[in-house]
Amino acid sequence: MPTVLVTGASRGLGLEFARQYAADEWQVIACARSPQSATELARLAESSAGRIEVHALDVTDFDAIDALSGRLADRAIDVLINCAGTMGAGIFAQPGMRADAFGASDFAGWERVFRINTFAPMKMAEAFVGHVARSGQKKIVSLSSVMGSIARNELGGFYSYRASKAALNAIMRSMAIDLGRRHGIICASLHPGWVRTDMGGPRAEIDPATSVAGMRKVIADLTADHAGRFWTYEGVELPW
Repeated sequence: MPTVLVTGASRGLGLEFARQYAADEWQVIACARSPQSATELARLAESSAGRIEVHALDVTDFDAIDALSGRLADRAIDVLINCAGTMGAGIFAQPGMRADAFGASDFAGWERVFRINTFAPMKMAEAFVGHVARSGQKKIVSLSSVMGSIARNELGGFYSYRASKAALNAIMRSMAIDLGRRHGIICASLHPGWVRTDMGGPRAEIDPATSVAGMRKVIADLTADHAGRFWTYEGVELPW
């Protein structure tokens, strides 16, 4: 039975990853900042016949990441999915293009956005590289966004979010080279689409089930030739 670790599993895309992988009889390590309030994840775990295990993890707490890595020291993790993310205080679903506008930068907010979107995936990879290297599939993926594509930026705005995801893409590119050489690990960035979640809002184009089903197919199809590249949930390569 293959194993997947998912951060940000309490809701949205992370919760849907847990649901779909468990339904396909994977062992799911579902990480949530506040499991006690993640009632839907708890119900899903209770009905999963032991396939979903829930762990408390705030990805901004790097000591907690190391502690979880230690508790899972004997586990092989086939796929590590860095799903936890934030747009900061002004998520797109609320103020839309007014969020994170030029002239209104909250640099303390920038620090939190980068810690969650950029630093945490790097820390997760460093903490769990041995677990992934021991697995059969050896894959690390991070959820980025088309808004992190410099070539595709035609609207401006969203400075901290765009910058954090562009930086994440750079990290995943370097990680693909380094971990591919050392451990045969395949690393890639994924754009989930504009999804109807708390972040994407009710007017978004697709639902979480569609997005995650697409991303799971992309993950399943990843080979060394796909490593260090940026893919949509539909399997289309995006420019950096």
